[in-house]
Amino acid sequence: MKFFARYIILFIFAVINSSLYAQSEIVLGHERLKEYLPQLKGMKVGLVVNHSSVIEDTHLVDSLIALGVDVKKVFAPEHGFRGKADAGEHLENGIDKSTGLPIVSLYGNNKKPSVEQLSDIDCVVFDIQDVGVRFYTYISTMHYVMEACAENGKTLIVLDRPNPNGSYVDGPVLDTNFRSFVGMHPIPIVHGLTVGELALMINGERWLNNRVQCDLKVISCLNYKHSDVYQVMVKPSPNLPNHNSIVLYPSLCLFEPTQISVGRGTYYPFQVIGAPQANLGSFEFTPISIEGMSKHPKHENVKCYGYNFLKERSFPTFTVKYLVEYYEKYEDKAHFFTSESFFNKLAGNDILIEQIRSGLSEEEIKKSWQKDLADYNVLRAKYALYSLD
Repeated sequence: MKFFARYIILFIFAVINSSLYAQSEIVLGHERLKEYLPQLKGMKVGLVVNHSSVIEDTHLVDSLIALGVDVKKVFAPEHGFRGKADAGEHLENGIDKSTGLPIVSLYGNNKKPSVEQLSDIDCVVFDIQDVGVRFYTYISTMHYVMEACAENGKTLIVLDRPNPNGSYVDGPVLDTNFRSFVGMHPIPIVHGLTVGELALMINGERWLNNRVQCDLKVISCLNYKHSDVYQVMVKPSPNLPNHNSIVLYPSLCLFEPTQISVGRGTYYPFQVIGAPQANLGSFEFTPISIEGMSKHPKHENVKCYGYNFLKERSFPTFTVKYLVEYYEKYEDKAHFFTSESFFNKLAGNDILIEQIRSGLSEEEIKKSWQKDLADYNVLRAKYALYSLD
């Protein structure tokens, strides 16, 4: 055991030797140990991490413990510490078998660390791979962690990571009347920020409750710019298994509160769409229960017809083209939207659903949010840590 720990330490210090990096190689925030280890010295630390929080093949939890950091507990977001829970699945608190650390779920009824849960902690470290989409809930978890840190006098260190959808912004900007856990900030669906930049924006614009600000430190990436095509090394959640699904996710997730399946219950989720209606497309798939991905998918064990984007890769950026098309083709339009309220939360307004129902084209719909996007781009530039060109 001692040999293993020593091996980890030697390996990590080899990694952080800057001479090992090619000048153009992107260095993630958590790989820059020499930048944040001194800040953790003598501190009691809580970690907001999941399965994506690894340096090479070693989890950040194990790395920091091996380096003598006093890690007190782990806070886990949606999908859990190991990233195996279904979307929306209730998560229980527990103990990590490998380290014996307490695991506190920040999903379900307890989305925000309590005073008691932070009582034995001086500093919280956030290190999770995000995908740059407003309704992807890791950034909502970060918001509540920031708020709890601000209210309880704790420092928050965000270890930044590239955004795989970070080269552009698009979609309607959230109307705060539709604020929810799947959309907490007045930003577009595709917001074009890293988690570090978003944390700076949340803090700087005073979007936390009662306009409080937390003691925030961001460990930025090296050699990254927003125009880079960045492919994540570990799937960020069970149903985003590859880069293609991550790129398609901003557009296809809007199908979730409709009769249309996005491929949950297949091994290519967010890469196909369809329903049990033959005129929706020539591609056929049948959703089934898959442990660790989707236990009870929409249209389970029923053949669906639709589009297959695995080969076509039809759209690299956000679109509502297929949403408009499928609504038009769907025979029972009165029941196309299975939850109007949830669709409006994802869209961030109650305008998009009416635009679709009224038969507007994608071009007409997109034109309606261009002024808000122009204003947002000014705000985005204010908090950019990396080149936007």
